[in-house]
Amino acid sequence: MSWLTLEQADTIIRAALAKGHDLALAPLTVVVLDPGGHPIALQREDRSGILRVEIATGKAWGALGMGFGSREMAARAAANPAFVGALAVASQGRVVPVPGGVLVEDAAGALLGAVGISGDTSDNDETCAVAGIEAAALRARTGS
Repeated sequence: MSWLTLEQADTIIRAALAKGHDLALAPLTVVVLDPGGHPIALQREDRSGILRVEIATGKAWGALGMGFGSREMAARAAANPAFVGALAVASQGRVVPVPGGVLVEDAAGALLGAVGISGDTSDNDETCAVAGIEAAALRARTGS
C-alpha cells in the first residue's frame, strides 16, 4: 500500500491554505489522513471554529470509508437520506457528507489518503483541497 509522506501532506496543507487566502475565504482547517484514516498532518488557522477539526476529519474519513469523495456522499445523501442516516449510525457519527473531503491518488490511481477541509462553504473547502493535492503533484478525486 502506498502512503502520503509528511512532506507531501505539508505541501498539500500549505497550498490549500494559500488558495484560501487567494480567495479571501474564512479561516480554514485542513487535515490529511493516510489510507487507514489516521492523521498525518493538520493545521487550523487562527480564528477557525472549534468544531472545524472534527468536520474536516469527518469529510476525509468518510471519503476513505466509502471510497469516493464527499461530494458524491452529499449527492447520495440528497437522493437517499435513509442511507446517510444508517451510515451515520454505522460510523458512530464520524462521517460528514458534504463536499470538502477529497481522496488523494498517485499518477497510477493508487489511493494514498484523503484531505478534509472545513471553514468556508463546502464548495470552497473542496476547491482548496484540490489545489493543495495538485500542488503536491498528486491526483484529487472529489466524487463528482
